Amino acid sequence: MLPTYRDGDVLLVLRGARPRPGRAHVVRLPPDSSGHPRPLSVKRVTGPDPDDPGRWWVDSDNPAEGVTSFDVGSLADDDVVAVVAGLLWRRWGRLKRTARPRTE
Repeated sequence: MLPTYRDGDVLLVLRGARPRPGRAHVVRLPPDSSGHPRPLSVKRVTGPDPDDPGRWWVDSDNPAEGVTSFDVGSLADDDVVAVVAGLLWRRWGRLKRTARPRTE
């Protein structure tokens, strides 16, 4: 299965919206095993944690990669930052970097 979203995609998100199982969300994952913070990520919320109300299970759309709740446990309500409402723009290639004029 390919990932739903790719690096460079521009997403429309709704901050502060209640998590919706089955939808993609912007989430804050806990630090990795060496204590380094992870960047905000887009993950699919699969449902509430049955053992801990107020926490959510997340999954990756690409099973070959990605961090899921099987790796980090369920996420608190505060760590589910926004609901992805849609894809606004998909970048198929990288933008070419133009040389900056030198200022002397």
